Amino acid sequence: MEIKQNISLKQHNTFGLDVYSGLYTEINHYNDINDILFNDVFRNSERLIIGGGSNILFTRNFTGIVVKMNIKGINIIEDNDRYVVIKANAGEEWDKFVEFAVKNNFSGLENLSYIPGNVGSAPIQNIGAFGSEVKDTIHSVEIIDINTGKQSVLSNKECMFGYRDSIFKRELKDKFIITSVYFTLSKIFKPNICYSALKNELAQSEIDNPEINLIRDAVIRVRKSKLPDPNELGNAGSFFKNPMVSREKYEILKKEYPDIKGFDNASSNEVKLAAAWLIETCGWKGYRIGDAGVHKKQSLVLVNYNNARGIDILNLAKEIQNSVYQKFNVEIEMEVNVI
Repeated sequence: MEIKQNISLKQHNTFGLDVYSGLYTEINHYNDINDILFNDVFRNSERLIIGGGSNILFTRNFTGIVVKMNIKGINIIEDNDRYVVIKANAGEEWDKFVEFAVKNNFSGLENLSYIPGNVGSAPIQNIGAFGSEVKDTIHSVEIIDINTGKQSVLSNKECMFGYRDSIFKRELKDKFIITSVYFTLSKIFKPNICYSALKNELAQSEIDNPEINLIRDAVIRVRKSKLPDPNELGNAGSFFKNPMVSREKYEILKKEYPDIKGFDNASSNEVKLAAAWLIETCGWKGYRIGDAGVHKKQSLVLVNYNNARGIDILNLAKEIQNSVYQKFNVEIEMEVNVI
């Protein structure tokens, strides 16, 4: 294990922000974990554990140590006629893992295709798309205590998953390293095509009874048509969460704005509003100031056109939040981790 000094993080964050880390190292094997956890430099420094860097907005150079999780490996732990349990290590690229599952006809992840990032980051954010959330397939999460080096496993319930949320963003934030995630995937395929954009894409392709690979292909086509490729235009995907409001408030907004988009929450008397609609209605879609902007096709996505600073993107995000609040009296929360 090598600790490097003054390393550019431009290739380690999907916004492509050219910030620097005072110290940098990578964990490529399980043996490296204890080496780093009990290293004096690590223990005495500000610390940041990263995966694919797809959900981070750096607003400054990071003076401490950045540790990138690179441990790879996919193993089938349990296999029967109905389902499989798969252990995927944290450093696996998320979409490569989804591709593996689809090729083997293991269902549950196909709607989450083409999401940037690594496996270890998926439970933190409880990533979701096209009517699916990763919590619905996670069996458990293997973690290591940063202070003690003790390994433990959290069940799905113990992860306290919520909408783009988990215990890893709250009580356990910066206290544990996720080393691997266990998934329960079904061998009995039931397509989830409740999301209108996906349903329309399949209809346009004249696909009536989609197989699992066709669902994945359709998801990828839709995402490519709406979302910028981080390799071509710096971004972190959806920058804001869809806000939840009471049904009473939704009905009031609906009277004033008949076109407002909302989705019922079956587990509560709340409605999830489409943040993209709120932002677009405030006139932000396609907006650009300097090299920071709002994507022209998807107003949930903030972009770095080339040389934007993280603080420029953050300031733009705050202006958007304030604008939405002033117009609708609704707060929209950032999804990204601001450093």
